[in-house]
Amino acid sequence: MRDDAAIDALLMRWNLGDMDAAEEAILSCGPYLRMVVRRQLSTRARTKFDSVDIVQSVWADVVKCVRQSDVRFPDAARLRAYLARAAHHRLIDRLRQYRAALDTERPLSREPVIDQAESREERPSEVAQADDLWEQMVALCPPAHRDVLDLKRQGLPLAEIAARTGLHAGSVRRILYEVAKQLAFE
Repeated sequence: MRDDAAIDALLMRWNLGDMDAAEEAILSCGPYLRMVVRRQLSTRARTKFDSVDIVQSVWADVVKCVRQSDVRFPDAARLRAYLARAAHHRLIDRLRQYRAALDTERPLSREPVIDQAESREERPSEVAQADDLWEQMVALCPPAHRDVLDLKRQGLPLAEIAARTGLHAGSVRRILYEVAKQLAFE
């Protein structure tokens, strides 16, 4: 958003009859206007429309009104107040349009929906892909390092793998890195 001095300069040009300055002054208040609308939108109403919808609708009407009438604003604060009031009224109109839908729509069930991403069960395709990847990793890894891969597959942290194998944690990290690097080249 522009500072008040820049908007005031645009308003002076607007008052002299420059309609391009009027449009630019109105558009420069866009972020402020969007913030005003977002603060008034409930979570349920956001499922039906976005604050940008309201702001664009206000811009279209205000620019059309400015071009057709002799509306003038003395300073940036009054322009913002006018735009905020217009946005408030537009928001009320939209809420009235969607009131029936907002009042009657309910979730399909009262139980929370378990998202596929939250499911702990692996899909058969994922199991097959994991098995294929494991076979590739074992084929690339020297036999002496396969126990490191087995422990990592079990989900153990590097320190635990190092303790069980007698290797340094940095060596375990290097072994896993080398396998991953070879796998990437394949």
